[in-house]
Amino acid sequence: MTEKNTRAEEARKGSPFLTTKHAAHYLYLSRRTLEKMRLIGTGPRFRKHGRFVRYHIDELDAWSQGQSRNSTSDRENR
Repeated sequence: MTEKNTRAEEARKGSPFLTTKHAAHYLYLSRRTLEKMRLIGTGPRFRKHGRFVRYHIDELDAWSQGQSRNSTSDRENR
């Protein structure tokens, strides 16, 4: 099993909803980077459960898939 699959399986053992800290770890980003992306609308989709922000693991995977590029000079879809 690859490291990505192992990380996904570990995350799914409990709840499919991750905190910002855990979602950032899953994506290999810092918590602050993920928070900033959420603020400006460039990060993965998230949900509000009461006052808590939660990321569904499937949304993290979908967002990550959409970030693939062939070259560093590829334009981002904004």
